[in-house]
Amino acid sequence: MTATRLMQRAIIRLSALEEGEDVRGFLQGLVTNDVAAALPVWAALLSPQGKVLFDFLVWADASSAGDDLLIDCEAHAAEALAKRLSMYRLRRKIGIALDLSLSVHWQPEAAGNDPRLPALGSRWIAARSGDDESADEAWLAHRLSLGVCEGTAELGDLLWLECNADELHGVSFTKGCYVGQENTARMNWRAKVGRRLIVVPLERSDPKRQRATYPALGLAVDHLRVEEIPADLRPEWLKLA
Repeated sequence: MTATRLMQRAIIRLSALEEGEDVRGFLQGLVTNDVAAALPVWAALLSPQGKVLFDFLVWADASSAGDDLLIDCEAHAAEALAKRLSMYRLRRKIGIALDLSLSVHWQPEAAGNDPRLPALGSRWIAARSGDDESADEAWLAHRLSLGVCEGTAELGDLLWLECNADELHGVSFTKGCYVGQENTARMNWRAKVGRRLIVVPLERSDPKRQRATYPALGLAVDHLRVEEIPADLRPEWLKLA
């Protein structure tokens, strides 16, 4: 059996508990991307200052009778994310809970369905099985080889556009308001993103700029000023002025 399950991911289900509740409308006013359009999308929940609290993929649940949404997020952060979303729910009749019956799967493909970058491969959600085998190490190596960053260890507390969110299709500038939208829109309007997250060889990493290190892969994620990014380390998809 081919190992495809991402054990370090979890699913949060958002569902209408009462007829007429608009689950997509609820999430649309909170996250950086347009969840009213085609899914999946990569998005983030930001602080009011525009800094990353959580990043995740949002899927439509094709198997549900209603309009449920599935949030594909880091397993260790899932409870905290669900709690944060629940703070914004107020009295709306919307269910927000981990769905332990589902799991996230991935396999490498040259032109997959990952909304960030097709080269990241194909991703899907399936029923959890005791026979699932972990693809986490293969996913990590593949993701970093393409220069793509994710998760709270790499992105946490940074401005969303510094995480290459525009280039990786993680933000909509036309959808309207969301938490942290003002600073994000201002940075885009001014075309002023002074720092970027870059995957670098560990021996070339600056300890003062490190966000995460992966000794087994010989790689690190650094938060660098744009003018300091070596041309040979810039991913093809990252176009800098």
